[in-house]
Amino acid sequence: MRILMVLAHPLEDSFAASVARLAKETLEGRGHTVDMLDLYREDFDPRLTMAERGSYFSERYDAQASGCIARLKAADGLVLVFPQWWFNFPAILKGFFDRVFAPGVAFEHDPAGGRIIPRLGNIRLFWALTSTGSPWWVVHLYMGNPVRRLLKRGIAAFCAKGLDFRMLALHDMDRATEGKRKRHLERVRALVSRI
Repeated sequence: MRILMVLAHPLEDSFAASVARLAKETLEGRGHTVDMLDLYREDFDPRLTMAERGSYFSERYDAQASGCIARLKAADGLVLVFPQWWFNFPAILKGFFDRVFAPGVAFEHDPAGGRIIPRLGNIRLFWALTSTGSPWWVVHLYMGNPVRRLLKRGIAAFCAKGLDFRMLALHDMDRATEGKRKRHLERVRALVSRI
């Protein structure tokens, strides 16, 4: 399987980067091909330009977005690795969705109106490996797990059909001990080994 792994963290020595490295090594060790798209290292510009928005429904993209679109279309699976900040995506990842998961690429509108038609039939696996500074109960009970809802019910469901969606999160990251981080990395390894 060809996996597009998207990493969204500015620090090369971050826990998210460790998760991405481990997931990549595990996948490649099992014979998969991993295309690592490190949004910060590749200097991805998350801003939707005036030109892009002006041609949003006519399928015209700049060189950077076109390159990412080609990588997404070449993949069988998508693995996102990112921290949750303020119960949401890092801005660079949100910009990736805005610029790359565009009409004509990830979905199209039904000409009769209302319905969104998924276009990412090549994506069979859509996973998120994430962390949050808040405890589990705050994310789930108080906030309603907004990132999972957005990914599963919004982006994944509107862009592909019948895919394997999973999200694995390390909660309370700001107070996580070395032992807790190591145990989480082992959970990542075990989960990714199933692909």
